[in-house]
Amino acid sequence: MTKTMTTTYQSTITKEELNALPQLVYESRNIIIVDTLEKSDKACEYLEKCKILGFDTETKPTFARGVTNKVALIQLSAGDTCWLFRVNIIGIPLSLARIISNKNILKVGLSLRDDYRSMAKRMKMVPQGFIDLQSVIKNVGIEDLSLQKMYGILFEKKISKSQRLTNWEAPYLTEKQQMYAAIDAWACVDIYNKIKDEL
Repeated sequence: MTKTMTTTYQSTITKEELNALPQLVYESRNIIIVDTLEKSDKACEYLEKCKILGFDTETKPTFARGVTNKVALIQLSAGDTCWLFRVNIIGIPLSLARIISNKNILKVGLSLRDDYRSMAKRMKMVPQGFIDLQSVIKNVGIEDLSLQKMYGILFEKKISKSQRLTNWEAPYLTEKQQMYAAIDAWACVDIYNKIKDEL
C-alpha cells in the first residue's frame, strides 16, 4: 500500500504574512549554559541516551570582507531542555564530539553544511546522524527554506531574529541571546516531528 500525503501546507509565506504572526515564546522550557568540561560531560551523558536532538550553532558576526570567526556556540535540545555549549570558551570537548559523530542519535538542523564548516575550524571530526530540514521540507509541499518561514507556515508563529548578529563570544550571554539560540534548536525538532510521518 502506497502512503500518500494527507496534509496540505501553504507552500510559501510572504514577509508581510510572517510579520503579522504572533511571536514564538517558550516560557516553560529550560536552558542550560555549558561552559566547563565538567558540565559538558554531565550534559552529554544525558544526551547520549536521546534518540533525537535539535541542533544549531552560532558564530560571532564579522563585518570585514574575507574574515570569518570560529563557531562560538553549539545548541542541542531534547524535550523541554536546551543545552548551550560555549565552545569559544571550552572548545569542542570529546564528550560533545562523540554526540556529533554518533550516527545512532538523530540530530535535526538547518543549512548544515555551514555548521559543519564552522565546527571543523575548532575540531576535525565527521558529523553523522544528521538530517537537514532544507533537504526534506519540499517533500511536504513547502518551498520556503528558512527556519523562520517553515515554522511560520507549520505553526503560525514567528521566530524573532533580532539577536542573530549579536556577539556570541561575549563573556556572558544575555537572556535574549539564550532564548534565541535555544529556540532555533527547539524549532528544528518541532518542525521535524510535525512532518516526519509524511516524509
